[in-house]
Amino acid sequence: MHYVSAEGLGKSYGIKPLFKNLGFHIEEGDKIALIARNGSGKSTLLKIIAGKETAEEGKLWIHKDVTVALFEQEPSFRDELSVLDNIFHHDHPVIDAIKEYEAASESEDANALGNAIIKMDELNAWDFDSKVKQILGKLNIHQFQQQAGTLSGGQRKRVALARTLIDIGFEHRHVLLIMDEPTNHLDVTTVEWLEHYLNQEKVTLLLVTHDRYFLDAVCNEIWEIDGSELYVYKGDYENYIEKKAARLEQQASSIDKAKNLYRKELEWIRKQPRARTTKSKSRIDAFRDVETSARQRIQDNQVQLQVKMSRLGGKVVELKKVYKSFGDHIILKGFDYTFSKGERIGVVGKNGAGKTTFLNMLQGLEKADSGKINIGETVIFGYYSQQGLEIKEDMRVIAYVKNIAEQFPLANGGSLSASQFLQLFLFDPDQQYTFISKLSGGEKKRLLLLSVLFRNPNFLILDEPTNDLDLPTLGVLENFLSEYQGCLLIVSHDRYFMDRLTDHLFVFEGSGEIRDFPGNYTQYRLWKKAEEDEARTPVAGNRAPEAGKALPGTAVKEPRTNAEKRKPSYREKREFELLQSEIEALEREKNEAAEKLNTSQVPYEQLQHLSIRIGELTQLLDEKEMRWLELSEMMENT
Repeated sequence: MHYVSAEGLGKSYGIKPLFKNLGFHIEEGDKIALIARNGSGKSTLLKIIAGKETAEEGKLWIHKDVTVALFEQEPSFRDELSVLDNIFHHDHPVIDAIKEYEAASESEDANALGNAIIKMDELNAWDFDSKVKQILGKLNIHQFQQQAGTLSGGQRKRVALARTLIDIGFEHRHVLLIMDEPTNHLDVTTVEWLEHYLNQEKVTLLLVTHDRYFLDAVCNEIWEIDGSELYVYKGDYENYIEKKAARLEQQASSIDKAKNLYRKELEWIRKQPRARTTKSKSRIDAFRDVETSARQRIQDNQVQLQVKMSRLGGKVVELKKVYKSFGDHIILKGFDYTFSKGERIGVVGKNGAGKTTFLNMLQGLEKADSGKINIGETVIFGYYSQQGLEIKEDMRVIAYVKNIAEQFPLANGGSLSASQFLQLFLFDPDQQYTFISKLSGGEKKRLLLLSVLFRNPNFLILDEPTNDLDLPTLGVLENFLSEYQGCLLIVSHDRYFMDRLTDHLFVFEGSGEIRDFPGNYTQYRLWKKAEEDEARTPVAGNRAPEAGKALPGTAVKEPRTNAEKRKPSYREKREFELLQSEIEALEREKNEAAEKLNTSQVPYEQLQHLSIRIGELTQLLDEKEMRWLELSEMMENT
């Protein structure tokens, strides 16, 4: 089924064109990622398709049976209403019944709960309610009566995501789901669940994301807005990079040919007499086209800087028996570590585990309760924090950077001016004289990052640097950091970014324990999953393998890599044989529980227990089925 068509779409802000003459088609089942630099009109295009904004030129057609659902970067709520009222904002009998049931479940009113259950039975709403419970549980939304105006930024993001997913689940018609940076401020576990959810749902998708693993897991087509034009690439992110490189190479060759022809034609134009024939006029018109082609510029986002970095001495940073806690919340418990030159460490753990506190302690911004943190005399910290730009008054971009330094030193003895450095990080000369207050959120983040790097630190600390950055900017940053010779400490939920730039991980496991894992983030996740699987199904006579090293402690178990390609063990074969019967037993229990809920004679306490149990069974079935799929793939190698 044909969902959307666009022809000649154009939009500008003032004299600056965001895009022009865009044409595209969206078919049912398409899963498309949209890529462009900040300020190129990605969010604007999404809003035009969703009907929140209008194009200045061109035509947009959406099939009358298609419902468009938009998940925005900055979600809007009715702040005076509760979380529950904001999520269930549709006026529909099924939605109203579920909303009433969820509210009654939190109260102690047996009559209200009984009436709500009767309505759920009458409307056959239990299956949809089960899906709702899964979404709310996975997004860690439990305080339904909390006022929306009191939510933090991360909580608002999760509530908005729940609202959108519930909306599209409720819509049994054709749905086009549009998502603008859905993974920002979500932890990795939630991002992985969202990947699985979107792959399971039969939904047509158009999204903007900077998370390349999420993009590859969810999308099969990439659109790029580049130079006000739209380019379409089928396949994954790696294929997009290859095809784009080929396109730019071909474009560069065409420009070179146009330049050569331009020089010849320019010489002919200059020699022409004032009185021209019809034939010469046609040649003059053709010359104008050649001139336009010859003056094209290709934006090259590949940055390779040989940085003249301040020398690091033999002593970098040393931590000895460091303790830190806030009341009963323990951050560090006797932590020992000595940093070496050129180390690249990723810092991972759940929100609230103390990662940012640890970064602040390293720099002396937060004091330890006990122990010693010794900093080498030659260490110059560079800290990219989540706080954003701090300026006393509004100023132009170029002035802000020049206040740090006029020149950036290079290893070959040369230097880059502040303007040249800005251009490397995608601030063109015109934009450099823009006031900072006029920049978009992503552009401000890019400027903050640039200002940290321009100070030329030899110990770089990055706290969630990828949030709100576009993919071209991330490419620039990764190329810069891959050549960086100093120490690098990164906190990030971006798995691709961590895999490319880190050699080992500090894993904050809670209660002050930090595991030093010798590998990148993907290796850690594979090892962690294998450990959890073995812990759930231990083989008789064998002890479960010892967990990896928590500093200080024993040696780390090496991660399993490429687990999906190896042959299954005897235990895994046996697990595979048992899983089918376990899944069938869980399905029977779920059906029996649902039947009991339909019985009016069941006591109130048992009703609550059954409701909770159905949610648990749904989650267990989801996990068992995923494990069965993994093992079935493994069986193909036998």
